[in-house]
Amino acid sequence: MSSIIQLLPDHVANQIAAGEVVQRPASVVKELLENAVDAKATDIKLIIKDAGKSLIQIVDNGLGMSVTDARLCFERHATSKIRKAEDLFTLHTKGFRGEALASIAAIAHVELKTKQEQEELGTHIIIEGSKFISQDVAVLPKGTSFSVKNLFFNIPARRNFLKSDSVEFRHIIDEFQRVALAHPNIHFTFYNNGIEEFVLPTSNFRQRIVSVFSGKTNEKLVPVQEETEILTIQGFVCKPEFSKKSRGEQFFFVNDRFIKSGYLHHAIMNAYEGLLRDGAQPSYFLYLNVPPNTIDINIHPTKTEIKFDDEQALYAILRSSVKHSLGQFNVAPVLDFDRDSNLDTPYHFKNIETAPYPTIQIDNTFNPFAADPLTRNSGGSSFKTRKPETTSWEGLYVGLNDDTDAITEIGGLQFESDAEKNSLFEHDAVERVSPKTYQIHKKYIVNPIKSGMVIVNQNRAHQRVLYEHFLTNMTVHQASSQQLLFPLQLFFSKNDLHWISELQLALTNTGFVFDTIQDDSIVISGLPIQVKESEVALVLEQLISDLQDEIPDNGFSQNDTISKSMAQSLAIKNGVYLTEKEQENLVNGLFACKDPSVSPFQKPTFITLRVEDLDKKFAL
Repeated sequence: MSSIIQLLPDHVANQIAAGEVVQRPASVVKELLENAVDAKATDIKLIIKDAGKSLIQIVDNGLGMSVTDARLCFERHATSKIRKAEDLFTLHTKGFRGEALASIAAIAHVELKTKQEQEELGTHIIIEGSKFISQDVAVLPKGTSFSVKNLFFNIPARRNFLKSDSVEFRHIIDEFQRVALAHPNIHFTFYNNGIEEFVLPTSNFRQRIVSVFSGKTNEKLVPVQEETEILTIQGFVCKPEFSKKSRGEQFFFVNDRFIKSGYLHHAIMNAYEGLLRDGAQPSYFLYLNVPPNTIDINIHPTKTEIKFDDEQALYAILRSSVKHSLGQFNVAPVLDFDRDSNLDTPYHFKNIETAPYPTIQIDNTFNPFAADPLTRNSGGSSFKTRKPETTSWEGLYVGLNDDTDAITEIGGLQFESDAEKNSLFEHDAVERVSPKTYQIHKKYIVNPIKSGMVIVNQNRAHQRVLYEHFLTNMTVHQASSQQLLFPLQLFFSKNDLHWISELQLALTNTGFVFDTIQDDSIVISGLPIQVKESEVALVLEQLISDLQDEIPDNGFSQNDTISKSMAQSLAIKNGVYLTEKEQENLVNGLFACKDPSVSPFQKPTFITLRVEDLDKKFAL
């Protein structure tokens, strides 16, 4: 029998490896940025076109490569980071497996320009689908320029699985931010379709966080600092009142490498216990330094997961450090440079312990019912009453009815008699109307019907009512807005502003009125009638969180997604008391919908309980 096992050709093996390393354009950005950092670059430029599908280019001023290294770097398992197996446990660099460049070259058109500082000329190499097209010498500046064009050109099936440009661009921003936050000592510049997205000068950790996100981030940060034998922690967590629905701004860096760890995230959530509202997620930017021999970073193809030798100790230290910092924040004074100086205590009052109490003067001889004017002296002050003129007193009562003169004397005092009133509860037992609806446990609304009763879930019912209302407004473009007396300014990160810009037209059709969308904030002058001013930030945060994975390209699908998200955010929550009128309006609104039986998320909104069902219960 002939042999059936055979070695794969190199280009096939590279494409298989690319399936693990290169999942989308953001994967290429990550690998090339990490290579630039490993090359000790101090200035890195990222250039993107069409969300990385047409062009991804990284330009750095690092060490560069020799002619031999430039050719050898595209071979599989060729790397300058390790020499022997033991080096895997003393890693101080990003890439080390030697698969990234070979995988990228197998599925794209790659152009490499590189030059070392001591060399007069550099090397220019062009590769298409693992095939070397040309290699020439060229006059180049120090460093490396790596261009990746037409990603997945030879694997159309993989290219068809890519998401929309907005989603792919979002993933590229995420990878760029992770590398930029880990290395504040490097100057980063990011260009997207010829537009400058980020300019991040060399700075410290706090300044880099503020530069990547928005200017208001600075006042949210609480520093965390801890140094032990097995772990050093530095970084920042955000104040509980600035928590969000999404988990976007959560960053762990271990030895300057971004990682994801549900175990360490649980430690942070434990430290925030009792400080967050339901469903809220804290933001944090934590830099952990551990001995390289105590971690294993070679357990995941994208190197975003790490195995620790002693996770329990790390958990305890991280939890206590964050909890300690939050405790310090609650008791420590905070410098607020935006406060009103007019509210400060003047300096000449600093030695006065208490303010003098005001003195109250009382005239003990004052009698409001006295017939004659009195002259009273109290505390040295003199008060005189003036006797009213009575010469033509009859004119004061001209035109008044006779019954207004009726008075009743009690104890020498005279009062006008009150008009006689009927009892509030007269005939009440006869005319009282029984309520049509009842609320049970502030969650369900019971409405009697001829055949039994209908039990309505108030949260799901309101979701259905709001969903159809928003969807109708967005479809017919007839949404009404309530204008704000003072425009509302909200601050968002650049990532979130990209989403809001994508959805601006659809949100306008729901009733939002946007004045401006700036680099780190938006100004809103009008809101949908159902949205309160205090709920705007929560509604937009929930919407961005719901659209993290995909913004539908189809107009109706986009409107449907936005309507569902806003209905979920604004619907009456379970546990809210409703008046009888509100209960009736909600029930009537539900059964006026096109599909009242289910919520926008296909969950039942009500059930019907017949009298026969009750009779069966009592027949047992």
